[in-house]
Amino acid sequence: MLKPNKSEALGSEPIAGLLIKQAVPASIGILVMSLNILVDTIFVGNWIGSIAIAAINVVLPVSFFIAALGMAIGIGGSSIISRALGANDSGKALKTFGNQITITLLLTVSMVVLGLVFINDLIPAFGGKGDIFEPAKIYYRIVLYGVPVLALSMMGNNVIRAEGKPKFAMIAMIIPSVGNLILDYILINLLDMGMEGAAWATTASYICCFFYILWYFLSDNSELKIDISHFGLDWPILKEMSALGFVTLARQAVVSVTYLLMNNILFDLGGEASVTVYGIIGRMLMFALFPVLGVTQGFLPIAGYNYGANNYSRVRESIKLAITYACGVALLIFILIMAFPEAIVSVFTQDEAVLKDTPNAMRWVFAAVPIIGIQLIGSAYYQAIGKAVPALLLTLTRQGFFFIPLVLILPNYFGEIGVWISFPIADTLSTVVTAYFLWRETRQNLETVA
Repeated sequence: MLKPNKSEALGSEPIAGLLIKQAVPASIGILVMSLNILVDTIFVGNWIGSIAIAAINVVLPVSFFIAALGMAIGIGGSSIISRALGANDSGKALKTFGNQITITLLLTVSMVVLGLVFINDLIPAFGGKGDIFEPAKIYYRIVLYGVPVLALSMMGNNVIRAEGKPKFAMIAMIIPSVGNLILDYILINLLDMGMEGAAWATTASYICCFFYILWYFLSDNSELKIDISHFGLDWPILKEMSALGFVTLARQAVVSVTYLLMNNILFDLGGEASVTVYGIIGRMLMFALFPVLGVTQGFLPIAGYNYGANNYSRVRESIKLAITYACGVALLIFILIMAFPEAIVSVFTQDEAVLKDTPNAMRWVFAAVPIIGIQLIGSAYYQAIGKAVPALLLTLTRQGFFFIPLVLILPNYFGEIGVWISFPIADTLSTVVTAYFLWRETRQNLETVA
């Protein structure tokens, strides 16, 4: 059954305050999660060595892709749930949630089995060559065991946010982050377990997150109270969920392909040191953009709920404010990165080759960050309202349609600098494309039906 509707605030409170209320907990959760990744990298780099940073960077695309199945199912189903709650369709909301759990388990367990079977082929394919191979294999095997639990947690976290409960979603992101850092200190520094310690700390933190989310849905805090009948797969819901979730999965697939290409291209251009440079910059991208991603996460349930309730003026207002907030914080991030790249890099490692090459590369990678909010909010809007095809195409513009071709072409002419300048060019082109389609959608659809 569905408890009394507490999510109705999404359709009644002022957008400015509501967006902040939704975005701040999401931002804090992403911040803590990003800090976890950042500090984890610092611990690994200082307590194990710079090669360990490269090894983890090799494993990330594989484990993240499998975990992204849970995120994709979570976001795809949450779009349905938000709109169903807005339309007071409790049956569809409950059935969708049950289907999310079933399909997440089926897919992620299957992917983990395949990932373990082909371990010796996947690691070198993703750049785990030379001295990187053995530590990457150790980390990969252990982390993979916890990926189904992580996938369920990521799925559940998006459903919590769809219910309009951002504080609980924030706590769900904080628990594994704090747990991982504590366990890193114990297993790596105190017990000297090396890469095994880093991997077990990560896996155990996933399990802690899962138990918190399980408690949330079993408690009175959740409106969604499902029973055994909701777990049976429903084809129309599954089809809609898959179409919307495929947007997220495709984005993560492209991210994984990007890691594969970058690790191999950079290894050929500069060896292990260049892969480590990318590992540090990748962590900074995850960390520095946390408020922009938080605004995007906060925007999704507001846009979805009000679209489902046919309140299009609130949808338009949420788009404008989300872009304003996202671009504002992105500008501040840009200023800090441009001003202090050397100080940032020195926190991760004292390797002279890495210290020399990373600051300039980081400046290039972050050069177009001030406008990236437009691209993120634009593609998120289409996902929130259930338009899977434009959401997919706009999501893929940045890395799929622009970055990957650029990074395959430019290094042939400019060497390693060609890799780094591919980032701002792709960001700029994808933002222009997204801005055009979002403007057209707002003028043609939201204006005419308001």
